[in-house]
Amino acid sequence: MRHIIAVGSGKGGVGKSTVSSNLALALQAAGHTVGLLDADIYGPSQGLMMGVASGTKPEVTENAIMPVMANGVQCMSMSFVASDRTPAVWRGPMASGALQQLISQTYWQNVDYLIVDMPPGTGDIQLTLSQNTALAGAVIVTTPQDIALLDARKAIEMFLKVEVPILGVVENMSTHVCSQCGHEEAIFGEGGGLSISEEYQIDLLGKLPLSLSVRQQSDGGKPTVISDPDGSAAKSFRDIAAKVDEKMSELTNSAGNQGPKIQILDD
Repeated sequence: MRHIIAVGSGKGGVGKSTVSSNLALALQAAGHTVGLLDADIYGPSQGLMMGVASGTKPEVTENAIMPVMANGVQCMSMSFVASDRTPAVWRGPMASGALQQLISQTYWQNVDYLIVDMPPGTGDIQLTLSQNTALAGAVIVTTPQDIALLDARKAIEMFLKVEVPILGVVENMSTHVCSQCGHEEAIFGEGGGLSISEEYQIDLLGKLPLSLSVRQQSDGGKPTVISDPDGSAAKSFRDIAAKVDEKMSELTNSAGNQGPKIQILDD
């Protein structure tokens, strides 16, 4: 895997899974080989969003688990190894162990980008991923409202503490456009994504609408990038993917241009 990118936030319900699936598909459409890991052990949703039939089980070889292919993306999720009605009633170490197995025992095949759909919060799963994988960067998803921004700051601070570069912020549910009259309204407030990006001097990767069609497409297993490729929301997702790809190229080139560290010891 060339680049592992975490999509996270400090709280649930801000659209991490929607952003993750569409980001993966947009990168795949741009010519990259992409994997999508659902790291939400307690509430996995990528199987549904990517249109994987209920009850689908991954192929297991002698040494590895084969990812499930969905819309050209290699996918792995806890939902593939447990039924939809089976809760993971586990303490933190058990969930962390399950995540490590999903990462290390899955036979990811020449993946350029592995997009990791993170659970909400800053707990065991986040630490396990940060400490046990070479995270190339993180994308933070937030809504404009103040409550979401409080938790987004915690997610940013967590990634900074474990020295994971922040690629940028995605502001989801920025505005709602009435399907009847076309009136556009910022029902969750406005300017939140921009303010937090300026506060931490990171990029605002894009702003996404609160859209009925995006929700219906995700629930139907056909994310916006493939179900409505000419729509404005799909264009926004492709723009975000292009910025992420550009940021990763910059980081890779910067790391490659660093000279060797020479240390002289007085023995």
